[in-house]
Amino acid sequence: MESPKTRKSCLNLPTGMSGTSLHLDTFSCSSPLSISNLSSPSKSKLSSPSSTSKSSSTCSDRFIPCRSSSRLYAFGLVDKPSPVKDNGGGGNNNEAYSRLLKAELFGSDFASPSSSSPAGCGLGSPPSSNILRFKTDSCGPTSPFSSPSTLGRHRNDFSSDTSTPPKPPRKVPKTPLKVLDAPSLQDDFYLNLVDWSSQNVLAVGLGTCVYLWSASNSKVTRLCDLGPHDGVCSVQWTKEGSYIAIGTCLGQVQIWDGTRCKRVRTMGGHQTRTGVLAWNSRILASGSRDRNILQHDMRVSNDYISQLVGHKSEVCGLKWSSDDRELASGGNDNQLLIWNQHSQQPALRLTEHTAAVKAISWSPHQSNLLASGGGTADRCIRFWNTTNGHQLNCIDTGSQVCNLAWSKNVNEIVSTHGYSQNQIMVWKYPSLAKVATLTGHTMRVLYLAMSPDGQTIVTGAGDETLRFWNVFPSMKAPTPVKDTGLWSMGRTQIR
Repeated sequence: MESPKTRKSCLNLPTGMSGTSLHLDTFSCSSPLSISNLSSPSKSKLSSPSSTSKSSSTCSDRFIPCRSSSRLYAFGLVDKPSPVKDNGGGGNNNEAYSRLLKAELFGSDFASPSSSSPAGCGLGSPPSSNILRFKTDSCGPTSPFSSPSTLGRHRNDFSSDTSTPPKPPRKVPKTPLKVLDAPSLQDDFYLNLVDWSSQNVLAVGLGTCVYLWSASNSKVTRLCDLGPHDGVCSVQWTKEGSYIAIGTCLGQVQIWDGTRCKRVRTMGGHQTRTGVLAWNSRILASGSRDRNILQHDMRVSNDYISQLVGHKSEVCGLKWSSDDRELASGGNDNQLLIWNQHSQQPALRLTEHTAAVKAISWSPHQSNLLASGGGTADRCIRFWNTTNGHQLNCIDTGSQVCNLAWSKNVNEIVSTHGYSQNQIMVWKYPSLAKVATLTGHTMRVLYLAMSPDGQTIVTGAGDETLRFWNVFPSMKAPTPVKDTGLWSMGRTQIR
C-alpha cells in the first residue's frame, strides 16, 4: 500500500485544500495505453469538490438508485489507471484524459465523471447540490451487468459485425422477361385460366379456346374451341404434364391429351360453371359455382366418385397437399376448408378470413403448412398448421390477394394482388420480410403459374397480357438468372 506521503507528492492541491479531503485511487505508471499521439487534456475545465467532503463519507444520488453496476468495469470496461503526469494538477488532468478517451471510444455515456473518478469527487462537474454521485462499490462482481454471458454476447456481436459484412439482399429483376398479348383473357376473380406444365408448356384459356405456348420454342398451338355456347373457366395440367383438364361454363370437365390435341373424356356432375380444378396423382377435384366439390377418377366410368359439400357459396380455390392426403378448398363464403381422403365432411373449417378465399398454396418445405389469401375486404395472407388448425402467422398486404405460390427452391412465397395496387410481391418465410414488389400490370393480377424449374412465374391480368418474371433462384445456384438470356425482351402475341 502506497503511503499518504507518496500520494500527496503526486498532487498539486489548490490553496486551502487539505489532502485529507480527497479520496483518490492509487495510480500506476504501467498502463498499456500510449498517450504520446493524443492531444493533452490540460485545457479541460475541471472543478474540485467541496472542501466539506470527507473521504470516509458514503455518497448517494437522490434521483438514481445506488447500485454497484455504476462502475465502468461492470460494462466490460476495466478501470485501468493511466500514467500520472506531474505537470501541475496532474491528477485532475489524468482523470480528464481518461474521460475524454472513453468518450471517444465508447460514447459520452461512458465518460460520466462518476464512472471514472473515485466516489464523491465529482470531477468535471460544477459544484451543485444536485450533482450525480454514487456509492463506492465494494462488490462489483455481483452486478447483473457483469455476467460473462451478457458481456460475451455483446463482444461477439461487435466482432461479428466488424469482421463479417452482412449478406446483401437478393436482387429480383423489376422488369418482366417477356410479355405476351392474351386477347379475351377474362377479368374474373373466380376463374383459373393459366397453368404451366412439368413439360414446360403453358396453357391459357382465352374466351372459348385453350391455347398452348411452348416455353422452349415459343410455339403457339390452339388446343380446342368449345364453341359459341360455352367458355373456358379453368385449366389444370396433370403432374406428368401429358393431360390437361378444362372446366367449362356449362359445368363440364373435359380431359385433353396435350401432345395430340385430342379430347379423351368429358365428365359432368356440376350444375353451373367449373371455375377451379386440382389434380393429385390419381384424383381430379373440381369446384363449381354450385358450391360443390366433385372428385373424378379417370380409372372408373362414373363422372365422379365422391361429392364434398361444405361451402355455402362458389368454390374458387382448390389445392392438394404435396403428399396427396389433404385437399384445401376456398370459397366465396370466406371459408377455408381442409378435407382428407376418408371423410365426406371437412376435417377443419377455418373462418378467420373476411373475404373470398381463392389464393391457396401448400408449403413444399414443411408438411401441414398452408398459406391462404383473402379478397378485397380481407387483404391478408394467413399461415396455418393443418394438423391442429392453429393460425401461425398473418400479414396484411394492403391489397386483394388473388394467388399464392410457394417456391420449391427457397423458403419464399409469391403473391399476386388486385384492388388496388395490382402488384406482385415476394416474401421470405417465416420472417415474412418482403423480398421484392413488382409492378407492370394495369389491372388485377388474377392468374399465376410457375415454371417447372421453379425460377420463373407467369402472371395474367384483365389487361390481356401475360408477363414472365424471374423471381426465385435456381435449386443449385444461390443467385437468380440475369434479366436477359432466358428469353429475348419484347412483346408477342399468344394467338
